[in-house]
Amino acid sequence: MVFPTGKVMHMDAAGLQRVPLFSGLSVEEASGVLGTAKERDYPEGDRIVRQGQEGGRGFYLVVEGRVRVSTGSTTLAEFGPGEYFGEMALLLDDTPRTADVTATTAVRALVITQWDFRALIKTHPDIGVKLMAELARRLRDTDATVAD
Repeated sequence: MVFPTGKVMHMDAAGLQRVPLFSGLSVEEASGVLGTAKERDYPEGDRIVRQGQEGGRGFYLVVEGRVRVSTGSTTLAEFGPGEYFGEMALLLDDTPRTADVTATTAVRALVITQWDFRALIKTHPDIGVKLMAELARRLRDTDATVAD
């Protein structure tokens, strides 16, 4: 995986630990997360997630390429290697997707389904606690940005 800084990141346990969401995990825990992930490729222009979609219960970590997050014609964010989206789908049942996510280049992503994630945290509850703490920090930072 190549970050904007030009550094190469391999998607092994150590590589996963460099992703902020997973930085608090041990090597063993990160290996467990990788064991549940499936690698998927999306061509440029492919809509990975559709706004309003209820059936999509996956979390996506961009390994290669770039995606655009949008509602209508408004771009909300752009993500590249090491960044992720769909984290709320891991935690909430039947929550419609809040935005479209479209591949702006060819994309390779690791996908973790809600079911696989829940099975993982049943056997390794510390992983769930650590990830929820990071998600709470992300929500707090988002709230602070919106308040400014």
